[in-house]
Amino acid sequence: MVRNGALRGLLRLCGLLRLSAVLADVTSAAAKNAEKNLRFGKHEFDMKAVEAEGSARGTRGFPLESFRMARLYDSWLGSVALLSLGLAVGGHLDSLSLTSAVSAVPNEGLSEPGLGEAGVNLMQCGEHISEVASRVVPAVVHIQATRLENERKVEETGSGVLMRTSATRGLYVVTNQHVVRGADTGAIDVVLHSGESVHPQRVYRDTESDLAILQIPDGGQISAEWGDSETVDIGHFVLAVGSPFGLSQSVTMGIVSAKGRRDLSLTADHSVTNQDFLQTDAAINPGNSGGPLIDVRGRVVGINTAIASNGGGNEGIGFSIPSNLARQVFDQLVLHGRVRRAYLGVELDDDFTQTTALRLGMDRNRGARIMRVYNVQNSPANRAGLRMDDVIVAFNGVEIQDENHLINLVSLSEVGTAVDMEVIRGGRRMRLKVQLTDRETYRQAEDPRTSFNTR
Repeated sequence: MVRNGALRGLLRLCGLLRLSAVLADVTSAAAKNAEKNLRFGKHEFDMKAVEAEGSARGTRGFPLESFRMARLYDSWLGSVALLSLGLAVGGHLDSLSLTSAVSAVPNEGLSEPGLGEAGVNLMQCGEHISEVASRVVPAVVHIQATRLENERKVEETGSGVLMRTSATRGLYVVTNQHVVRGADTGAIDVVLHSGESVHPQRVYRDTESDLAILQIPDGGQISAEWGDSETVDIGHFVLAVGSPFGLSQSVTMGIVSAKGRRDLSLTADHSVTNQDFLQTDAAINPGNSGGPLIDVRGRVVGINTAIASNGGGNEGIGFSIPSNLARQVFDQLVLHGRVRRAYLGVELDDDFTQTTALRLGMDRNRGARIMRVYNVQNSPANRAGLRMDDVIVAFNGVEIQDENHLINLVSLSEVGTAVDMEVIRGGRRMRLKVQLTDRETYRQAEDPRTSFNTR
C-alpha cells in the first residue's frame, strides 16, 4: 500500500505536471495566433460562425449543446517561453511548497540511485493507480444489445459495472438505459471480465435518469463499491473504465472539471430530466456509456453517459451521472421495480429571464419560478399555498440555482417527507413547509399530454 504522505507528495507532483501542460497549451496557442497574424495580415476569424459549427453528441451519438474545441500546435516561440518558465520554476523548486512538507519513504524495490524524491513519488503514483485499476477492472463488463428499429436490427455497445446491495440478494449490472433501449433480455449479452457471456435475468429501466439495472446470475464475481459524489470536487483525479470502441477493460485518467451540469439535450424528446452531471476530461468515447467513473480510492463516483464532441470521439468533455443519484435509482429499481420520485405539483419556468425577475421584485434571476400550480387531488404545492409567480429560492436548506436544480432535489427526496422551502413572492422572502408525496399517484390522474413538466 502507498503511504499517505508519499501519495500527497506525488499528487502535488502530478498537479505540477498538469500545470506545466496547461502553460504549454497557453504559450503554444499564443505563439500560433501570433504566427497567424504575421502570415495572414488582416484576416480575422468569425468565432461565432466557428462555434455554430460545433455539435455535441452523447457516447452513442446523442445531440448535446454546441461545443468548439480548438487544437493547439507547438511552435518555437511556445517552446522558448515554456523552457524559460521551466528554468525559472526549476531554480526555486527547493523553496516551492504547494502543500505541507512531505517526507516520502521509498518502498522496497522502488529506490534507484539518482532517482530522487520526486521520481519515487511519481513511481508510487503509478503503482497506486495500477492497484486501484486492478481492483475495479474485474467488476466492469462489456454489453452488446440488439433491438429492432424500423424493421432493421440495430446493435448497441456499451459498458457496465457490477454492484450488490445489502437490501436484497443478487448481482446487478448498472449501465445506461440508452445502451439497452428497446432490447429484450435474450438480445442483451453481458460479457464478464472472465470472458463469459450471460443474458440478464431481468432488466429494470429508468428513462428519466438514463439508467438501467440488469440482474445477472450471481457466481461470486467481484463487485464495485459506491462512493459519495458529494465529496468529489473540481480538480479531483478520476479514472474512467469501460469498453471504448469495443476495447474492453480500458482505463483512462483525468480530473473532475465541473459539477452540476443540468441542461444537456441528450434525447430528441428531452426525456432525461434527472440531470446533475459531473464533467470530466478523462477520455470517454463511444462504448464507454454505462461504465464507472472512479476516484483514487477505487470507489464508483459516477456512471459515464455522454460526451461533447464535434466528430463523435473524445475531445476532453465527458459527462457522468453522479453516484448519489445513480445509487438512489439503483436501490429504488431493485427494491420497488420503479423509481419512487417525490412530487411537488408545479410546472416550472425553463426560461426564467432577468427581465421577469425584475418584474417579480428580485435583483436578479435565480431560483425556480412557478408557472402553474397543479390542484389535481390537492397536490402538495396546492396544500402548502404556493402560487403562480412564486420563485423557489431554497429547498430543504439548499439554495436553488435554477429549475433543473430544484427538479433534481425534489426527485432525490424521500416520498412522504416534509421539507422547508423559501420563496420570493412580490419581492418578499417567505418560508413554507411542504409534505412531498409519490409522483406516480398524481401522474396517473393527470392528462399525460401536459404532465411532462410536472414536478
